[in-house]
Amino acid sequence: MQARSALFDLYGDHLRSRGGRAPVSALVRLLAPLGIAAPAVRQAVSRMVRQGWLTPVGQPRAGTRYALTDRAVRRLDDAAVRIYRTRAAGWDGRWHLLVTSPVRARTARERLEAGLRFLGYARLAGTTWIAPRPSGEVEGLLAAAGVHADSFLASEPTDPKALARRAWDLDALGAAYRDWLADARTLLDGTQDAERDDETAYALRSRLVHEWRKFLFTDPGLPRSLLPDDWPGDGAAAYFDTHAARLHPAATRFVDACLAPPGGT
Repeated sequence: MQARSALFDLYGDHLRSRGGRAPVSALVRLLAPLGIAAPAVRQAVSRMVRQGWLTPVGQPRAGTRYALTDRAVRRLDDAAVRIYRTRAAGWDGRWHLLVTSPVRARTARERLEAGLRFLGYARLAGTTWIAPRPSGEVEGLLAAAGVHADSFLASEPTDPKALARRAWDLDALGAAYRDWLADARTLLDGTQDAERDDETAYALRSRLVHEWRKFLFTDPGLPRSLLPDDWPGDGAAAYFDTHAARLHPAATRFVDACLAPPGGT
């Protein structure tokens, strides 16, 4: 687990609901159970400040804290919708299509493509991308890349399931969910009493969320009606929900203890 990725997990899963800010000392304590050393945490915080995800905020008698930027809040809120599937299950049958201007530089093109895939888009052909719904971040992503795009909503008049299979490799995604479930069961086997040890519960839940969060890069959040009847993601999601909820109270106590000011003042 890399420090930068773990910080995104931490802010999204715990700190976002606590004001979205924390001092470096607390961040170091919170990432230590994950095997991440203090220098790596400090380096990752500095990098996230440079990239516009965090900003230093000074508070009287509290020292500098690192707060989420508006951009980071939008990213984490969107990620939470996809991780915990809080978006309404309904779908109006329309796809969001983007036709982007060409990007000549390879590095810039790869960065844009990775960003679009994270937001749930898949390439249909050439510079044409498709997603099951518009992303609130796509305009900012395109502007940052200096890319123009024509954008519109359209319906597939014949077979939307076939279009989904054409755009996304659902067989590979289903296999990834089966692998995740097997690994998660191995991780959590015999941990029924882990919630009694706050730090252990926090570390286990953090690893569970971290591995589940990786599906943000591969799963576009297709409507259930477009997925196979025996979709492996359903069982994986049920397992994640059950055990993330089981470990949450103890993990929350550990986070609160790490965020408490020294001496309880």
